[in-house]
Amino acid sequence: MISNKKTQMRHWLFAILWGVVVTVLLCIPGNNLPESDLDKIPFFDKYVHVVLFAILTCLWCQAFFNVNNHNSASRIDFKVATGVTVYGIVMEFVQKYFVAMRSFDIIDILADAVGVLIGALIFRRLVPKSS
Repeated sequence: MISNKKTQMRHWLFAILWGVVVTVLLCIPGNNLPESDLDKIPFFDKYVHVVLFAILTCLWCQAFFNVNNHNSASRIDFKVATGVTVYGIVMEFVQKYFVAMRSFDIIDILADAVGVLIGALIFRRLVPKSS
């Protein structure tokens, strides 16, 4: 039982820490964003959004899945996907109104939603079939 609690705590810790990382990255002022050769790749920033939100969704799904004793994975991934998508929309408004040199971008929201979908699908592939 102690091992199970440690596993649950570890999943929550990873989900929370990744959420903090994503929030910090989304709140970096535009003039402080690092420049790199990767910026030359078309839509590179959209790929970054997809990856960030896919990982975020997987981690939160796993954390809730373990707390709910491995029951109802479909309800968990739907609720987490909805919450993470809303978070992505809210962060676009945060960027528009509160972060210097950043703006609202509907394409970022779409990239976030694609990442959420990918993350939920990955989670479902990793969940045992009995769930």
